[in-house]
Amino acid sequence: MKNKVVSNVIKGICVGGSMLIPGVSGGSMAMILGIYNKLISAVSSFFKHKRESIELLGTFALGGLIGILLFAKPLLYLTDKYTFPMMYFFIGAVLGSIPMIYKQAEIKKISIRSVIYILLGLLIILLISLIPKELFDVDLSNGIMDYLLLIIAGVVSAVALVLPGISVSYMLLVLGMYEETIKAIDEFYLPYLIPLGIGLLIGIMLTTKILEKAMNSYREGSYLIILGFVVGSVVQVFPGIPSGINIVISLFTLFIGYYLIRKLSDMA
Repeated sequence: MKNKVVSNVIKGICVGGSMLIPGVSGGSMAMILGIYNKLISAVSSFFKHKRESIELLGTFALGGLIGILLFAKPLLYLTDKYTFPMMYFFIGAVLGSIPMIYKQAEIKKISIRSVIYILLGLLIILLISLIPKELFDVDLSNGIMDYLLLIIAGVVSAVALVLPGISVSYMLLVLGMYEETIKAIDEFYLPYLIPLGIGLLIGIMLTTKILEKAMNSYREGSYLIILGFVVGSVVQVFPGIPSGINIVISLFTLFIGYYLIRKLSDMA
């Protein structure tokens, strides 16, 4: 029992930290750590199995909160100071999740339909990137409408939180809220975090049941669309080609990111 609690907290820390990285999906990390399906079931059947669900979700959420608070400041500093090496590390981590997602799809034979599913996921990511950033330009001094916008942004971000392959941080970047949210977490600014958190909870409850049904009934298609999400997120966060010594360092961090995620996936 104690070991299970510690394991859930550690996995929550890993997922919480990964959620702060643009392009890296917390859902993919949960899948790599072998806890994703358990989390989806716990949320979906919360009222049927309250005790078990609270035990799993509570310990995991505690770890997630620790991970977010622990890594928010260092990640912001490193990404700002060493942009190319850090972004290539993140891209390597994303690429490292692809074999695991493909395996989860349980594809018997690659067909035209398989390619269409992947392209659909890629298209969805590209369409998300077209959301006007000024749409969620929040200034809490403007009153209740901005609090409502934060709740809506939380609901939208929850889709990224639940779905493997879509990064919450990437979604916040698209919405133009990434730096403001990281700053609010770092400063523990509750007037910003509470409405965003309420939106996340609403979005999670709305999304989970639909996702569980889709992944059970249309497993191959669901996972291939997720694979398209992953490919699309790499395209969106690609920072360009570095120059000088940064090329060597960035390629090295790309390999390290890929290797670490592959090892985590093999250990799960």
